[in-house]
Amino acid sequence: MNYGFVKIAAGVPEVSVAEPRANVQSIENLVIQAEGRGVEIICLPELAMTGYTCGDLFAQQLLIDEAEAALIHLLNFSRSLDIIVIVGMPVVFRGMLLNCAAVVQKGKILGLVPKTYLPNYHEFQEQRWFAGAQALPRGAQVWLGGQQVTLDACQLFRTPTCCFGVEICEDLWSPVPPSCQLALHGAELIFNLSADNDLVGKESYLRQLIVDQSARLHCGYVYAACGFGESTQDLVFSGKAYVAENGILLRRSEPHSLRGQLVESEIDVERLRMERRTNTTFVTASAHTSEAMPVVESALITTHDFELSRTINPYPFVPQGSDLDVRCQEIFSIQAEGLAKRLSHTHAKSAVVGISGGLDSTLALLVTVRAFELLKLDRRGIIGITMPGFGTTDRTYTNALTLMRQLGVSVREIPIGRAVQQHFEDIDHDISVHDVTYENSQARERTQILMDVANAENALVIGTGDLSELALGWCTYNGDHMSMYGVNAGVPKTLVRHLVSWVAAQGDAAVRATLLDIVATPISPELLPANDHGEIEQKTEDLVGPYELHDFFIYYAIRWGFRPAKIYYLAQAAFGNTYTIDTLKHWLRTFYRRFFSQQFKRSCMPDGPKVGSVSLSPRGDWRMPSDACAAAWLAECDSL
Repeated sequence: MNYGFVKIAAGVPEVSVAEPRANVQSIENLVIQAEGRGVEIICLPELAMTGYTCGDLFAQQLLIDEAEAALIHLLNFSRSLDIIVIVGMPVVFRGMLLNCAAVVQKGKILGLVPKTYLPNYHEFQEQRWFAGAQALPRGAQVWLGGQQVTLDACQLFRTPTCCFGVEICEDLWSPVPPSCQLALHGAELIFNLSADNDLVGKESYLRQLIVDQSARLHCGYVYAACGFGESTQDLVFSGKAYVAENGILLRRSEPHSLRGQLVESEIDVERLRMERRTNTTFVTASAHTSEAMPVVESALITTHDFELSRTINPYPFVPQGSDLDVRCQEIFSIQAEGLAKRLSHTHAKSAVVGISGGLDSTLALLVTVRAFELLKLDRRGIIGITMPGFGTTDRTYTNALTLMRQLGVSVREIPIGRAVQQHFEDIDHDISVHDVTYENSQARERTQILMDVANAENALVIGTGDLSELALGWCTYNGDHMSMYGVNAGVPKTLVRHLVSWVAAQGDAAVRATLLDIVATPISPELLPANDHGEIEQKTEDLVGPYELHDFFIYYAIRWGFRPAKIYYLAQAAFGNTYTIDTLKHWLRTFYRRFFSQQFKRSCMPDGPKVGSVSLSPRGDWRMPSDACAAAWLAECDSL
């Protein structure tokens, strides 16, 4: 099972200028390597059969005949192979010479795609030898390699796993590349056969162009350009090859290699289809496309066992390297500006934040401080309230008080023990029974305090709950579930920790030490008494599962709509050395069970800013019935 992935490759063969018989051997060497690795489609460079730099030799009939003979050799070679080969070669039609891509499989030419836009500037003078696709009648037929073949720039190729189209080099650089129409007509993969020379600064521009086109079209984009062996009379070709998917560069070739290269990866076509279905702009543009394109069907039968070679990031919400600092800056700014607008709109000069000494309340406090700075309000208008209860430990209690004092906000301490005990007496609950009533009564008492203080101070209660807790329903209904503005509502737990660490790096040494100790504290609601050593007894991740797993499940289930089996497969690739398969199955089932059963909490969640590609706001991104049935999802989890 391929789980929606299509294995593709960009091949850069060594080339001998004007020697097709030698070139087809290099091409076949790459093809057989790709076939052995389970590649379904391989793209080779522009005019790879002859070499791109033949110049006026393209006018020699002998070269044209040799190219066709090499194609026949490739056709015979491919008869026993499953792989689809896309290779560049010159083709004659009605006295015109065309720069074409030949799509070949199992001894057949599935189609010929001529280049549409021919460069005729600086070092590239293709119009000297070739005609563009505009000169052809629609649906033109040509006799090549003993076969009658369609010659058309506007045609699609469909296999049982994907639909793809082809464009050639300069086509991508045009104002409206052919790939735009190909994608709107259904092409999920675009293959570009190119001959791209090296110039200072050109590579980064080209790479960005490819990545941006894959993002704009929600497609996979595979690019293969000429490499070593092309004439260096005036230019050098370093063999650029790229594989991009929906705005992400998956793989690239080694620059300036003197050997043939095979750059392979897997394109997640299921992900692309999901993105297109939910992107109304793409859907609208697709609905206004011109007449239908011809589609060539291919019986692609892959007998190889599928193996995923691309890396699956176990932390999809957390960028790597320097990008993490940029992401943290963006998210923190969005949170603070969202709160600043709400404070300004309500004319509130004060805010109330419940401070537990944990990660979420710490981030909420830091965001509130920043919002007050933006509005030039006195920090003393921030009322931080710590409310120790039956499970509060010395560590979190001390960190809560210390952080509030260091940040210069107003500090209040309101123990909840006596009030909760009175409440237990009122409802006839045994205080020695540590059940859900015991826990939730504390959470609701704290929320009542925050709300009532906010009323007394003409302030807003700032919510602390994060995206991961909302997804799992890990909050007390009408307790910490409720606030007047939830600044963390769009931030997953795995990113909360990094945000607090990022703020710590910006502050003075004293604040930094406090924040880093909060980051190192186990995550807990602290609603059950501490152990005999005064340490946290109730650890959230022991109860609901590791947040790194749940954030992974959230990303692929909500952002991409993947089914449990595929998420489980990706989780094995991402966490295979960290968790056993039984552990992954257990927590995946827990995720779906809780996600469906706890929707009622999300249906009435407070306002809060969206910060990333996943949001659970019932007013924006997520509209789900509170009583939807989880049976199909849980059944698939059980079948894994």
